[in-house]
Amino acid sequence: MTNNIIKLSKVSAILIGLITTTATYGNKVDPKLTEIWHPVPKKVQVTPIPSDAIPLLQQASDVEKYWQHTNGKPVNWIYENDRLTVKPKTGSIVTKQSFCDMQLHLEWRAPIVSERRKDAPLHANSGIKIQERYEVQILDTYNNKIYVNGQAGSIYKQAAPLVDALSPSGKWNTFDIIFRAPQFDNAGVLTKPAHITVLHNGVLIQDHFEIEGTTMYVGKAKYFNAHGCKPILLQDHNGEISFRNIWLREL
Repeated sequence: MTNNIIKLSKVSAILIGLITTTATYGNKVDPKLTEIWHPVPKKVQVTPIPSDAIPLLQQASDVEKYWQHTNGKPVNWIYENDRLTVKPKTGSIVTKQSFCDMQLHLEWRAPIVSERRKDAPLHANSGIKIQERYEVQILDTYNNKIYVNGQAGSIYKQAAPLVDALSPSGKWNTFDIIFRAPQFDNAGVLTKPAHITVLHNGVLIQDHFEIEGTTMYVGKAKYFNAHGCKPILLQDHNGEISFRNIWLREL
C-alpha cells in the first residue's frame, strides 16, 4: 500500500509540474512551452567534407570504389592532378550505388581553348543526370550563347537558370544540389514529382523547381516509368570536362 501511495505521489508531482508549465504570466506564455530539447540534432563535422557524406570523388581510389561505366566496366576516364577528366567517346559513368533524396556537391571545369583537341566542339559539354535521367546541364557557355534552357545550370530543356553564374573556361565551378526524388504508388502512378534546388558558385539558380520528367533532347519531358533509387550519371558528351570534390549526403 505504501509503495502505491509513493507511486501516486510521483504521478501527482509530474501532473502538477505539467500544470505549472502551462501557466501564463500576464499575456506572456511560459517560454518552456516553446522550447524543444529532444531529439538533439546529430553533430556533423563539416571539413574537409561533411562527416556524414559519401566521398564519391576525393582521391584516385574513389574512382574505382564508387564509379563504373554504364556497361559495368572500370572507368576509362583520366585521373591526374586530383581531377577526373572525361575521355571522349569512352562512355558515361555512373555511381555503383543508387540514391533517392540527396544533397550533392560537385566541382567541374571546362578546358581552355589551348587544352582542347583540334576537333573538339565549341561548347565543352557534359551533364549530371540524377537518377540517370534528370539532367543538370554542364556546358561551357561562357561568352558562348545557346538556348537558355540548355545553358550551364539549366535543368536541360526544362528550366533556364535564374541567373548566369558561370565561371570562365579554365576556372572551377561548384554545383550544390538538393534533390527530392519522385514518388509513385503501388500501381506505378506518379503521386509526387521530383523537385530540385541548385546553387551555382554559391548563387541560387534553380529554386525548388518541379521536374517535369525524364530529360529529353526532343519532345516534352514526362515520367515514363515508375522507379526507386537510381545511380548518378556523369555524361561523356564529347567534351573534356573535369570533375573533383564530389560528395553526397543522403537525406
